[in-house]
Amino acid sequence: MSSYTLDDLRQDVADGRIDTVLACQVDMQGRLMGKRFQAEFFLESAWKETHSCNYLQATDMEMETVSGYKATSWEKGYGDYTMKPDLSTLRLIPWLEGTALVLCDVLDHHTHEEVAHSPRAILKKQVKRLEDMGMKAYMASELEFFLFDQSYEAAQASGYRNLKLASVYNEDYHIFQTTKEEEVMRAIRKGLQGAGIPVENSKGEASAGQEEINVRYADALTMADRHAIIKNGCKEIAWSKGKAITFLAKWHYNAAGSSSHIHQSLWSLEEKPLFFDHAGHHGMTPLMQNYIAGLLSHASEITYFLAPYINSYKRFMAGTFAPTKAVWSKDNRTAGYRLCGEETKAIRIECRVGGSDLNPYLAFAALLAAGIDGIEKKLELEAPYVGDAYFGKDIREIPRTLRAATKAMTESEMLRTAFGDDVIDHYTRAAEWEQEEYDRRITDWEVARGFERA
Repeated sequence: MSSYTLDDLRQDVADGRIDTVLACQVDMQGRLMGKRFQAEFFLESAWKETHSCNYLQATDMEMETVSGYKATSWEKGYGDYTMKPDLSTLRLIPWLEGTALVLCDVLDHHTHEEVAHSPRAILKKQVKRLEDMGMKAYMASELEFFLFDQSYEAAQASGYRNLKLASVYNEDYHIFQTTKEEEVMRAIRKGLQGAGIPVENSKGEASAGQEEINVRYADALTMADRHAIIKNGCKEIAWSKGKAITFLAKWHYNAAGSSSHIHQSLWSLEEKPLFFDHAGHHGMTPLMQNYIAGLLSHASEITYFLAPYINSYKRFMAGTFAPTKAVWSKDNRTAGYRLCGEETKAIRIECRVGGSDLNPYLAFAALLAAGIDGIEKKLELEAPYVGDAYFGKDIREIPRTLRAATKAMTESEMLRTAFGDDVIDHYTRAAEWEQEEYDRRITDWEVARGFERA
């Protein structure tokens, strides 16, 4: 929740400091979509509501009007949705001159009910389920990405070939190399902090040109809001300095993948930690054990929401710090789920499955739904995995392809109960379209491999 208010905005507009307000909804891909309002008009009426075409919640990465959706289509005329600003998200955007930003909920134009398949609504529904159980979730998502010395325009003009990374060697925790990247990374840290997002640190990651940004944990909805703004902000700041950033889960075969690890813990509404019991197994309460058991029981079903694209599955490779097995372990980075903060009040479970390309609202919601199911059914937690999970035999695997993850999602009774049939059918169609588009494309790899030899 931002501390910047509508009255603060009014004062800044009157004093000439702010002239533009970005009113944004989050689309299925986790991107900010919306309008740039003249600040005076926003204060006059748009702070209450504005409108957008409903196709924004039914497109692909290319903004195609995808067929096969029940909610929106050419037959239905692609009408409007209402965008209702959530003023608790209003904030200044320091890296854009004279600009504030607010996130919007997406409502049905006629009923003013939240659009069930919009990402923010999906997460809010799971947050409400927890509240009804007397609990709240705290989450933190770590974001990794690659930094390039070319601009986005130059990268596109080159066909994304011969790109120059910000470094030429693995820079994991490397201070000297990251000093050379401070023009961008310092601007990102300062910019996000100025936008009301408490930054903890940035660091070099486990590949040449790879970075990580970490911000303070928050309640699930606030953290998802921060995550969406962070990704957009990192791109805008890099672009302003003639650089480019990619959040592709696997941008190059020879490089490590980029992840979005998600830390999770449950607390009472009175801020009492519900995962920590000093006398418990590894410091875990029975409730935490049930929650983790739910994550594992439904690991395959929720993978689509952690890995939504064809490219996402290229990241799951042994020996790359990206998991291949959906098991839990104590402080073990080869496992899909890692117990952190053992025997302390900060005890939490880290999901290492998600890539940097995930939509935070959908990922958080899926994890919460699985965990809630584990609590409600009092699922028993299996023993922790010990050793190198990459080469473990006869243990639960993360789906290897989008096809497999889509099948597990669409057949999931848990997800259909938690999200609703229409929501799961909506995202099943999104997954099918992603697969269909890929299946009909010819890749450079195919041509180089078979042009002469096939």
